[in-house]
Amino acid sequence: MPRLLKLLAQLSGQLCNFSQLGGQIGLDHKTVGKYLAVFEQMFLLQRVPAWAGTSLGQLIKTPKLQFIDSGLLAALLEINDLSPIHQRSRFGQLLESFVFGELLKFCTWSARRYSLCYYRDKSQREVDFVIEDSQGNLVGVEVKAAASVNGTDFAGLRHLATLVGKRFTAGLLLYDGEATLPFGPGLWAVPLSTLWQARYQDARVQ
Repeated sequence: MPRLLKLLAQLSGQLCNFSQLGGQIGLDHKTVGKYLAVFEQMFLLQRVPAWAGTSLGQLIKTPKLQFIDSGLLAALLEINDLSPIHQRSRFGQLLESFVFGELLKFCTWSARRYSLCYYRDKSQREVDFVIEDSQGNLVGVEVKAAASVNGTDFAGLRHLATLVGKRFTAGLLLYDGEATLPFGPGLWAVPLSTLWQARYQDARVQ
């Protein structure tokens, strides 16, 4: 199980193929599935389902794997310093894990019911996270490990907005900057700090 957990850390944020995973450490796909369920029950990681809110047959349906605790992920990847180039390339992986953990908290604490998924089609158009309510309204969330953004970074969000029409509430791109910037109807680049600042403000109100 420790060997499997370290292997899963390498694949955090990627599609989860049980047979491929098991083949690398000599386990069959059923055993991998059982161990993965144990890790989920321990709240170490979670399988994120593909968004299936459309009848179109061009969607990827394989779940993605996400670690809930980005600190644990960093430890398993043996990352102590992000300054070396070979380590900084993994910053996006850690950042996506952190955002997933924060969004999961919001969905759990909210008085309303939300599902947390991801979107990807066979043309490789992707949105990191899709938050959908019980009425089918949704928000798309992209994560970018950079201090600047441009219009091309919103390609997946724009496609999702076109796909679902009026049910698309907003598209947010979380980035390592300080300004909230508009990028078209319902599309915004938002500082990552919004995640914890919003939670702090909610706590003060309560």
